[in-house]
Amino acid sequence: MGIREFPNGSTRGKAATLGMRRSPDVSPRRLSDISPQLRQLKYLVVDEAIKEDLKWSRSVEDLTSASVGLTSIEERILRITGYYGYQPWAASYKRDERSRESPAPAEAQMQAGAEGSGRVNRCCWKCSVTQLKKIFWGVAVVLGVCSSWSGSTQLAKLTFKKLDAPFTLTWFATNWNFLFFPLYYLGHVFKSAEKQSPKQRYRECCRFFGDNGLTLKVFFTKAAPFGVLWTLTNYLYLHAIKKINTTDVSVLFCCNKAFVFLLSWIVLRDRFMGVRIVAAIFAIAGIVMMTYADGFHSHSVIGIALVVGSASMSALYKVLFKLLLGSAKFGEAALFLSMLAVFNVLFVTCIPVILYFTQVECWNSFDIVPWGNLCGFSILLLTFNILLNFGIAITYPTLISLGIVLSVPVNAVVDHYTSEIVFNSVRVIAIIIIGLGFLLLLLPEEWDVWVIKLLTRLKVRKKEEIPEGNGDIASGLPNKSRRTRPSMSSFAH
Repeated sequence: MGIREFPNGSTRGKAATLGMRRSPDVSPRRLSDISPQLRQLKYLVVDEAIKEDLKWSRSVEDLTSASVGLTSIEERILRITGYYGYQPWAASYKRDERSRESPAPAEAQMQAGAEGSGRVNRCCWKCSVTQLKKIFWGVAVVLGVCSSWSGSTQLAKLTFKKLDAPFTLTWFATNWNFLFFPLYYLGHVFKSAEKQSPKQRYRECCRFFGDNGLTLKVFFTKAAPFGVLWTLTNYLYLHAIKKINTTDVSVLFCCNKAFVFLLSWIVLRDRFMGVRIVAAIFAIAGIVMMTYADGFHSHSVIGIALVVGSASMSALYKVLFKLLLGSAKFGEAALFLSMLAVFNVLFVTCIPVILYFTQVECWNSFDIVPWGNLCGFSILLLTFNILLNFGIAITYPTLISLGIVLSVPVNAVVDHYTSEIVFNSVRVIAIIIIGLGFLLLLLPEEWDVWVIKLLTRLKVRKKEEIPEGNGDIASGLPNKSRRTRPSMSSFAH
């Protein structure tokens, strides 16, 4: 067969035909053989950029027309493909086209893996940044809780030097709880995207008390009992500060965590945990040792009993709140704490007045009242309650609880320089035992499962490392023997 001449005989057409003749086995003979290329050619011809170059042939009309025969279609396709060097049947073109259209499977997997790893890295980076922020805010909250709690305790001690009125101090500090809901609403205005009026926000938070909202019946049945417990907790704590030093008061109040667990286990039927029973035993043992440290004097025994009573009232408050009201959102908790201040003003105000006129808590004139210490104590106690109730919005609850434990060494340092406290061995051991029990109570419920998993992973790693080490030693011995032993082939020559 000779070289077939195409119309407008171009050298590119001849080269294409030569390529076809050199590989007759893969040359197209029927239209069905090049049907995939025909579909590609359809999109090629429709392209506006090359329509002008194809005006000399009627490829567009012929390909779209149903009356054209198979022979004319084949000729025109071969002419078009030869003119433009379009050789779909060539193996090299197929490889180039495939590589141009879509990447290789390995490259695609690498790209997908790179994109996936990039997403994972970005997610890990975001998670790590979020955790770092939470830890940073946690440290700030811990310092705030520690400083506010220890500061309020020390200011209460200073206040009693001039004003011997623990119940009046309790009543005055509780009135500051009225600021909870206004402060929460300010935070809502600055942070929330959907702004609500104070009345709307109040009505929405009132749903926490029931479908009817905060009625008079709900106020007396749900808010009033907690107001009594709140007053008793603070009064017993402040009265104990008059009897014993602030270090003992702060460390003994940490026992309320153990009392909360015992009451939750009995009343709420919470999960039994052996480690928390051990922590409760540590708390009781620390109370006994703290009493023994002062020699069972009546003064110290009364003070210790008052602190234990305050811790018990605090635990009862928390357990009953969970039993009767459940869990509350930030706005609902703020409204509830403000309602405690309303209850304090309406129904508790008469008690300080009665104590004043009966000379139980008396002072000569208002001029001797240390208003600076009184207001400072109230502000620090308000700050402590705000961090304790709303700190979980920015950090972990465990970190918040650590602030209460850290207040013990702070009070101990202050007492060491301002009072005549004696840190004997029994007192130090009691402080350590109560602190250890408090830390055990902070362990999560699934801590034993995590420990078992960690020990299992460590055992598996040790088992994997031992065979690898033996394999390296075993493989190293033959290599060393080969290097030291001369080969017989070297002596053959």
